[in-house]
Amino acid sequence: MKLVGWADMMTRLYSSTVVGVEGVEVEVEVDYTRNAEGKRTFIVGLPDAAVKESAQRVDAAIMNSGFAFMGGWTVVNLAPADLKKQGPSFDLPIALGMLLAMCERQIDASKWCILGELALDGSVRAVQGVLPQVLEARKQGRTRIMLPAANACEAAPIEGISIFPVASLLDAWNLLEQAEPVSDYVYHEADEEEMESNVDFDEIKGQPYARRAMEIAAAGGHNILLCGSPGSGKSMLAQRLPTILPPLSKEESLETTKIHSVCGLLRRGCGLVKQRPFRAPHHTISDVGLMGGGANISPGEVSMAHNGVLFLDELPEFKRSTLESLRQPLEAGSVAISRASGSMVFPCKFMLVAAMNPCPCGYQGDKRRRCNCPPAQVARYRRKISGPLLDRFDLLMEVPAVDPVILANAPAGESSAVIRQRVIEARLIQQQRYAGTPFVNNASLSGKALHKYCVLSPENKEILLHAVEDLALSARAYDRVLKVARTIADLAHSDTIESKHLYEAIQYRIFEQALRI
Repeated sequence: MKLVGWADMMTRLYSSTVVGVEGVEVEVEVDYTRNAEGKRTFIVGLPDAAVKESAQRVDAAIMNSGFAFMGGWTVVNLAPADLKKQGPSFDLPIALGMLLAMCERQIDASKWCILGELALDGSVRAVQGVLPQVLEARKQGRTRIMLPAANACEAAPIEGISIFPVASLLDAWNLLEQAEPVSDYVYHEADEEEMESNVDFDEIKGQPYARRAMEIAAAGGHNILLCGSPGSGKSMLAQRLPTILPPLSKEESLETTKIHSVCGLLRRGCGLVKQRPFRAPHHTISDVGLMGGGANISPGEVSMAHNGVLFLDELPEFKRSTLESLRQPLEAGSVAISRASGSMVFPCKFMLVAAMNPCPCGYQGDKRRRCNCPPAQVARYRRKISGPLLDRFDLLMEVPAVDPVILANAPAGESSAVIRQRVIEARLIQQQRYAGTPFVNNASLSGKALHKYCVLSPENKEILLHAVEDLALSARAYDRVLKVARTIADLAHSDTIESKHLYEAIQYRIFEQALRI
């Protein structure tokens, strides 16, 4: 029964929110009652503080956009009600729903997914996490996405959905009134020059063995630890690793962009991430900052480095608990975060590159400077890196200081482009070998597949067993030597692992003994 003098109107629009790094569709239901005493707006459906504050932003935006704001009671329900809603991206659908209800207009909005934060003057501001929300909208059968103009290029690469960027609430209202709007948005990919890196391997003089180790690491996707005195070039080598990695595939680019979109890392005006991520957190980072979590569970640095490189400089200076938390994600390629508010699983397939000094002062073994660290202090410093963590590095490389004469006179080395071509060729060999399997490179091999694809002759088995005995290697280190040998063979375009490939792979475990003192 409807009371005399009262008018009720309800509208339903569709929006989305982000849970972890995935989008989840949200129905925005607006029930408006005219002629009630006063003007009140209630938002229900488990909203966070930012969503609750939408009521004030939306009221001001409607009035400042030139619409006649009528008094009444408005109830906004964000369904499903048991899913926590966060962020200001519901402002625009709430405002449009209120306008439709006040005007008593019925519009078929089943094709639309609407996102956007409103400023008090009615302009539409950019929001985070657009890409996973657009992918969810397409999955739910929505064919039109209305979103802030600043986010348009982020959603444009997704096929099967029309992009309608808006700059203001008035633009959004005019667009929604059209029965069959036509999108005139044209997506322009960033120029290739803008995507080029400003660092190159040809800037590194000397260090031929370290350069070779970085090439092997890139070719097989292996983790690598660099140890050397200050100024030996460890950070330079690590920073240039992404320049020799193969380009991201379309699938990898989408995965990476989703994470960066949720974390607010995307540059304005850019669509999909084209370059492999390079993350270098400071050694004071917390466990949550590295692995992810928090009150509203969000990705950490390991997930931001997904499909790229995570560089930990001054490795022994990180907290022991922080370093030990890396062990499981390095094996699984994902990190599971469990909190009272819920559980999330974030992808984190990355190459781990770490750098450290040989001692607290950094000059042990340096020919030009004397180390004054007592042996007990050196041992205590190196013990900060546990044996299980060392086992998860495929290559351990000592990086000696470079002679100043070499720095002054040595010609430029090979460029990143030349090295990258060899890496790409090795990766193509691996893709063909592992076609139809869950493995993408040599570093990802495990279990029976490792021994299937890394076959050794009886003589080479003896060589490896003797090395394991002499170097006191663990079973995990044994497997990693096999993987590295397989990568070295791929770089040489060899179908079989020969003794020279195996000997070189063993060389990258010798330094492990010095680190285990």
